[in-house]
Amino acid sequence: MKKQSIEHTHLLILSLLAGEDMYGYQMITELARRSQNVFSMKEGTLYPVLHGLEKQGYVEAYQQAAESGRMRKYYRITRSGRGCLAEEKQSWEVYEGAVNAVLRFSAGLA
Repeated sequence: MKKQSIEHTHLLILSLLAGEDMYGYQMITELARRSQNVFSMKEGTLYPVLHGLEKQGYVEAYQQAAESGRMRKYYRITRSGRGCLAEEKQSWEVYEGAVNAVLRFSAGLA
């Protein structure tokens, strides 16, 4: 079951980066905003996931100056990351469908 939660975290991060390049804090706030604060990821969770995705070749990091002049580390999804995202999304849809099927036939809900 642990593998599922790791895959779902990858799905969320890759989905964010599929729309635009982002820096860490931006990903955290955007994930919370889009999920109406259901997902509240901490830096201690995000950065190990990003580093793992980078090691696998699914994301790339680069430095860019912010409006304040301070350098920020941005992440972008790679071509193989887009392939991984498609696979993760399909896996999630199968999982979601299975959960919904079980819930639909639960006592009192059918």
